[in-house]
Amino acid sequence: MATAEKQDVTLKTMCENLAAFAVDREDIKQLLATLPENDDVKTVTVEYELQLLKIISAGWAISVYMDGKKEKESLAEHFWLIIREFSKNLSETLHLTTGADVDYFETLKKRLNTYLAAMEKTGSGEATQAVGPEFARLCGSPDNAFVTLNGARIFHLTVTAVQEYVGSVKIVTESA
Repeated sequence: MATAEKQDVTLKTMCENLAAFAVDREDIKQLLATLPENDDVKTVTVEYELQLLKIISAGWAISVYMDGKKEKESLAEHFWLIIREFSKNLSETLHLTTGADVDYFETLKKRLNTYLAAMEKTGSGEATQAVGPEFARLCGSPDNAFVTLNGARIFHLTVTAVQEYVGSVKIVTESA
């Protein structure tokens, strides 16, 4: 079986790629399209929570799939710095357009803690089994299978994509 050669990337490029993936909305749009139209689901809430979960999942996956690699701390730190800047810009835009004071990064931190607590409580070793139901609860639809599935899907798709990306690259030092 042939193995693909790993692509050389700098730590900075890797962080930028992972952050860009985390905030990309294409897969979120596709998941939203799977929700039944006649359902009593607040699609705006589901969309908002999907974006939060995708960002959190990417950050979580970095910690899990970079484990044992010397660049793990630096990659995670730089990833979250990019996400913090994205959050700041989003919060400022929301304030300008709606007048609401929203700290998007603080919301991300709270959601991360909520999902980690759900994973710990479930203790099944399979994070997706904890994330889907917790996602549905946060969306106000704890008994909706479609919402639960969408949360589980975005989590699974995101962590799998991060795992594949981490495995496909080799971090190199930036040349002067």
